[in-house]
Amino acid sequence: MSGPRFKKVTDEAKRNISEISVGDAAKRQADGALLVDVREADEFAKGHAKGAVGLSKGVLELKIEAMAPDDSTPILCYCGGGSRSALAAESLKRMGYTDVASVVGGFKAWQEAGLPTE
Repeated sequence: MSGPRFKKVTDEAKRNISEISVGDAAKRQADGALLVDVREADEFAKGHAKGAVGLSKGVLELKIEAMAPDDSTPILCYCGGGSRSALAAESLKRMGYTDVASVVGGFKAWQEAGLPTE
């Protein structure tokens, strides 16, 4: 589905960001971290992590400041499997957010762990 250039940029992004397990992400969300689903709106509509906010990769940078005006807000990004969220986390880091991570395995891992969805 994805090509070698996409893999290259996501591998580079993963070297520049923090990654977090779904279990740790659920705990951090319970403690107040903003959980952001960066998949497309149609993917989000089919199901997402309970309490997650849908901000697709295409609008993330445009809309995140309204949701998280403080650049120290903990933000956890996830996608379907962990690649797009790595790119999103890297972008948020470039925007000055200081507590950003990508959820390893994305929504697929979230579901496999039996974590709540809606």
